[in-house]
Amino acid sequence: MQTKSIELLNQGVADELGAVHQYMYFHFRLDDLGYKPLASMFKRIAIEEMIHVERFAERILFLGGEIEMEVADPVEKIHQALPMLEKAQEMERQAQVDYNQRALECTKNADSGTRKIFEELVDDEERHFELFQTQVEHIQRFGEQYLALQSFQDNPMGPPGAP
Repeated sequence: MQTKSIELLNQGVADELGAVHQYMYFHFRLDDLGYKPLASMFKRIAIEEMIHVERFAERILFLGGEIEMEVADPVEKIHQALPMLEKAQEMERQAQVDYNQRALECTKNADSGTRKIFEELVDDEERHFELFQTQVEHIQRFGEQYLALQSFQDNPMGPPGAP
């Protein structure tokens, strides 16, 4: 049994579960505000984070360990879109740092299977960061109008005054 790898994987489970909770909270809040596309993006990424939990759990079981279903951090109650996106960027950036460090630790412990999982998930976290960064840039460039337009996304009548 690779005790250190199991410990690192369980840290990943905790991080990913925290991301799932945080992103679903953002999804619910943004959906309530009428920002359907942004809400859907958070929901899709939360589902990807659940898949990460599953990958970690499968590896833990393969190594003969016990899956700890602890959440790393409590959900932050953020109510505006831009701070939500900035929080998400911070989480994704930290995940990249943590998973790179954990991959190196797995290399030291001669566990290339676990190392590979951490390295692959870094790619996903980088992609998530880029998605959030794009949304932040749109809000910074276009302001509240960008968010207001999202409220019309699911409205079959379109924006007011539309033909």
